[in-house]
Amino acid sequence: MKIHPLAGHVAPVEILINVAKLVTAYYSERPDPSEAAHRVAFGTSGHRGSSLKRSFNEYHLLAMTQAICDYRQANNIDGPLFIGIDTHALSEPAFVSAMEVLAANDVQVQISTGGEYVPTPAISHAILTYNQERTRGLADGIVITPSHNPPDGGGFKYNPTHGGPADTHITNWVERRSNHYLEAGLKAVKRIPFEQAMRASTTHEYDFLRHYVADIANVIDMEAIRAAGVRMAVNPLGGAGVNYWPAIAEKYQLDLTVLNSTVDTSFRFMSVDWDGKIRMDPSSPYAMQGLINLKDSYDVAFACDTDHDRHGIVSASAGLIAPNHYLCVAIDYLFQNRPHWSLNAAVGKTLVSSQMIDRVSTGIGRKVLEVPVGFKWFAAGLVDGSLGFGGEESAGASFLRRDGRVWTTDKDGLAPALLSAEITAKTGRDPGENYQALIKKYGEPTADRIQAVASTEQKAKLSQLSPEQVTSTTLAGETITAVMTKAPGNNAAIGGLKVVTENGWFAARPSGTEDIYKIYGESFRGEAHLQTILKEAQAIVDKALK
Repeated sequence: MKIHPLAGHVAPVEILINVAKLVTAYYSERPDPSEAAHRVAFGTSGHRGSSLKRSFNEYHLLAMTQAICDYRQANNIDGPLFIGIDTHALSEPAFVSAMEVLAANDVQVQISTGGEYVPTPAISHAILTYNQERTRGLADGIVITPSHNPPDGGGFKYNPTHGGPADTHITNWVERRSNHYLEAGLKAVKRIPFEQAMRASTTHEYDFLRHYVADIANVIDMEAIRAAGVRMAVNPLGGAGVNYWPAIAEKYQLDLTVLNSTVDTSFRFMSVDWDGKIRMDPSSPYAMQGLINLKDSYDVAFACDTDHDRHGIVSASAGLIAPNHYLCVAIDYLFQNRPHWSLNAAVGKTLVSSQMIDRVSTGIGRKVLEVPVGFKWFAAGLVDGSLGFGGEESAGASFLRRDGRVWTTDKDGLAPALLSAEITAKTGRDPGENYQALIKKYGEPTADRIQAVASTEQKAKLSQLSPEQVTSTTLAGETITAVMTKAPGNNAAIGGLKVVTENGWFAARPSGTEDIYKIYGESFRGEAHLQTILKEAQAIVDKALK
């Protein structure tokens, strides 16, 4: 992975987006449905694109929103639809387009009070809270966000009645229907003017912030944090939770400093990521450089991405903690400090998450459910309590309330961030020190990830890798124990390939959100062994791409 010279430095003016040009393109450009890059691709994280590339504009939003209205009608979903946006420049115009269609279809819509930005977990929380003990008139939601993607990006995703990301059968349905409307020039799409939509009797306000903040004490032991006087800092990275943090600090009387309350759609305050792009990724040491520099000033500090469904933890002892390391610490702590959780509640992990999770889970007597990449696979288990925790290596996680009931079924960046303070308060050690204790007990993994640009065609080839393409019986000198294209936890296709040995593994798959592919590798035998794993994995990928 070639590191750009700007990586870790504050973004220079010349790489900032032209917001006016971006928004103008949203309304002026039209997609060509015969071009694959212009069509709706509604995956697990919904549809993402940029108006500058004619992949996210008014036509897309009108088509997708009508498709979701059609899906709701076809499946008798007639409760309220909760909708929220993040702070990307394209989120505001996308909200306008969505509201014009939702109101025209007489959908009972709950928008944020006073136009407040809404984190993804607050949408999930609202859906689950409304649907509790209901069997009819169930709610669902729309989140307008491209997550941590660069400032020119736009995103639009649908959360059905379980509150989490939509499953494949739903996203495929919405994708087909949306592209049908694009091909037909938006004929049959219902729409009324935005001003009329906002005055419609079906449009209501909902205080997402107040409800979320009031309830989070049922997930995190706020009293323990306050009593211990844990010194905390947070950087919202200009994201949707920017006003949630001061509200949490005030309500629970926490020593929590909000380092940056700026919302700027150019994200000019960010330090540049590894590839020279601005990306609000709290797991990136380059994007998090500013917070890392303050590690000695606080007991624990944290940040979240733009829609606040991912977390980044900085501890005084370790600096920025690798996502997999923090997942291990959180799992080890939670399952030993939540006495009301079911003894049968399992640990959910994606197949590219660390094997250390398996070792920690075995050590505390919990089963592991290993699933493909995508948080949607955890939703059902979090709802019924058969999963106590679900986590992804990309710094996404959610877990149950303290009493064992569901909290959110989508990723929640705020709760894991605050959990780092609870862990510090209750154990007397910060998360970095807790991880050091785990590696003394279970061994120390070394991990890395290769990323490279990939075309749509190359990503398709990688998603169709087969076990037959691994002809060797060994990987980096160890006998291969498994070659997987389906996840062991649910037998679902992983959209790539995973090869496992006793002390290491690699997984290769295309990104679901960007035009890149990723090769993940891990070894419990040190850096040299890991590099051999990655070298052999790269050879398999190169052969597949040819």
